[in-house]
Amino acid sequence: MKFRRLGKTDLQVSILGFGASPMGNVFDPVDEYTALTSVHLALDQGVNFFDVAPFYGMTLAETRLGKALKGHRDKIILASKCGRYDLEEFDFSRDRILSSINESLKRLQTDYLDIYQLHDIEFVDKSIILEEAIPAIQEVKKSGKARFVGITGLPVRYLAHIAREVDIDTILSWGHYNLLEDEINEELVPLAKEKDLGLMNAAPLMQRILSDASLPEWHRSPDEVKTLQPKLIELCKSHGFELSQVAMNYAMKHEGIATTIVGMCEPEIVKKNLEAIELDIPDELMESIHTLIAPFKNRMWFEGKPENNL
Repeated sequence: MKFRRLGKTDLQVSILGFGASPMGNVFDPVDEYTALTSVHLALDQGVNFFDVAPFYGMTLAETRLGKALKGHRDKIILASKCGRYDLEEFDFSRDRILSSINESLKRLQTDYLDIYQLHDIEFVDKSIILEEAIPAIQEVKKSGKARFVGITGLPVRYLAHIAREVDIDTILSWGHYNLLEDEINEELVPLAKEKDLGLMNAAPLMQRILSDASLPEWHRSPDEVKTLQPKLIELCKSHGFELSQVAMNYAMKHEGIATTIVGMCEPEIVKKNLEAIELDIPDELMESIHTLIAPFKNRMWFEGKPENNL
C-alpha cells in the first residue's frame, strides 16, 4: 500500500480509500457477511481510510461498517458525513448536525470520527452552509467528536468557491477526476495546495461506466458517454487488462489527491482494486483510451441548486 498526507491534518491515508456506500445496498443487494469480509480483507492489505454516510442505505452502511471495524479502530482513519439523509432529504441545521454526529458514532461503534463532512453542499442555499452548517461542524470538532471537518459535493467549482470562504480541513470531490473527467485540476488541486487542504477524489469509475459491471438504471451520464463503456472494455481487454483496474490505476496516480475513494463490498472487487495500484499500463493503451474519450471529455451532469452549479 502507498500513503499520502491528507493536507494539514497530517493524517497518512492509503491512496486507495474504501467507499462504504455499496454496504448499504446502493448498487446491488449484498449480504452482511460478504460486506464485512471485504472490509477485513482491505484492512489486512493496508487500506486505512474508510468513508461512509448516513445517506448510504439509510444508515445501513454505517451500521455494517461499524460492525466490521469493531476492534480495529486504532488502525484506521474514519470519515462520515451529515446534512443529507435521503434522495430529497437535506437538513444542515445546527440541531440536526449535532444530533447526527451522535447517531453516526453510535452506529459506527466509536466515540470520535477522524473526519466529519457536510454531505453534498450544493443542494441548499449557500447562506445555510456558511451561517449554520460550517459553525455546527466546527462545534463538533471543538467537542472532540471529530478531529477534522470538511465539505463534499459534485459541482467542483462550487466546492472551491466555498473552500475559499470557510475554515475547513478537507474537501471530497466526486466524479471530477477519472478517465472521463479532469476538472478537479482547474481550481481544486491548486487551491488545496495553496491552503494545505486534504483533497479526496471519489467515483473514479464514474458509477460503473469505467468498469465491466452493468450500469444502474439511475445513471445520469449522457447516452453518448454511456455507449463508451463496451468500447473501453474491449480496448482494455485487447491489451490484457480490465477496464476498472486501468481506471483505478489512472486515478490513484494523481499526486495532488491524497486518496481515491471507490465503493466496494465484495472480496473479489477489493482484490482487483488492490492489484490496480501496482499495474504497469502500457502507454499505447492509455493513448488509445484518451483518443477514444476525447470527444466526450468532461460531460458531467449537474446536481443541486442551479445557482450553486458554477
